[in-house]
Amino acid sequence: MTASIPPRWVLRHPHWPLIALHVPLTLQVPVYTILGMDGPPGNPVAAILGAAAAGAIQLRHSLAAARGERPAGWPWSLAALVLLADLPIWWLGSNWEALGIFALASMMTLLRGGWVLAVAATLQLTANATREVLTMLQSQSTIPQALLLGLYAVVVTGLYAAALVGGARLVRLLNELDAARTELAATAVGEERIRVSRDLHDLLGQSLSAIALKGDLALRLLTRDAVAARAEIESLTGVARDALHDVRAITRDQHAVSLRTEIDGAAALLGAAGVETRLDMADLRSLPGSAQSALAWAVREGTTNLLRHSEAGSCTITLSRQHGRIRLEIVNDGVRGAAGLGSGSGLAGVAERAEAVSGSSEAGVRDGRFRLSVEVPEEVA
Repeated sequence: MTASIPPRWVLRHPHWPLIALHVPLTLQVPVYTILGMDGPPGNPVAAILGAAAAGAIQLRHSLAAARGERPAGWPWSLAALVLLADLPIWWLGSNWEALGIFALASMMTLLRGGWVLAVAATLQLTANATREVLTMLQSQSTIPQALLLGLYAVVVTGLYAAALVGGARLVRLLNELDAARTELAATAVGEERIRVSRDLHDLLGQSLSAIALKGDLALRLLTRDAVAARAEIESLTGVARDALHDVRAITRDQHAVSLRTEIDGAAALLGAAGVETRLDMADLRSLPGSAQSALAWAVREGTTNLLRHSEAGSCTITLSRQHGRIRLEIVNDGVRGAAGLGSGSGLAGVAERAEAVSGSSEAGVRDGRFRLSVEVPEEVA
């Protein structure tokens, strides 16, 4: 069973249920006092004003707690609330007891330190219980009855106060949940932008390099071999169409690359550029799709890097299996612009894709040749 996320309106306006929780407790005191339900009737105006003041102070404390803070001047407002809750009860009786819930809830919300809170809460609950016991004894109730009602007053006050404190904390959690969801959405958007940018760079880099290469070759052939030039132009048009199709697929996150297709395409493209290419391929069957994808992107980026940043005359693409890992190496002898070969967002994308499948990558000049190596496990977690 999965937990459901609260509706959006609840996350946007979570304080309204908290406000509604304060309303019945605020109304109880003037209604009880005016009707004399738990004692002699009192002054209606004083009851309404006192209850409204206490409810407003408590709501201020609760809303501040929902924001994870204490309001300015809280010691004074807490003292005022305690006085409003505890003083009138001695001549208005049980009609006024509900405001003790506000006093206890504010203590639980504002006071820090276990012993401070324990002492204050004990005094508040004791005052309520004592007043209830004395009232019952004056009405000629038995001692057990008076003690039972005093215990009832303690339990009810504690439970209602806990409900107010829990409501404030629930609102705070909902606010944090909404903030977290907003942050996750922003993160997802950012990651999607990075993905599209990386895929476009890696995809269009080779396609545009191929278009430029075939265009230059067609221009050179125009005066010597019109048929061959036409073939190159037709091939160039096909590359452009494929690039357009791939761009549309990337925007929908539906672009899939094939390792065999990328290797064959790289060999053909390097051959057209006059680079002597040697392939040393291990068995490509039974490779996990995610591993194939990481290696295919590496072949594409390695080929693009070679065409754009080097003057290579030869290139070797090697794919080997050893100890449950697959290793791809692209080595060429064109080390012009070695600094550019070993850096950039393209090779960074290769590294990111390798790391995503628990692999690794390395690029740099060694023994006068530029090497790009990518290693991934055969079984990707």
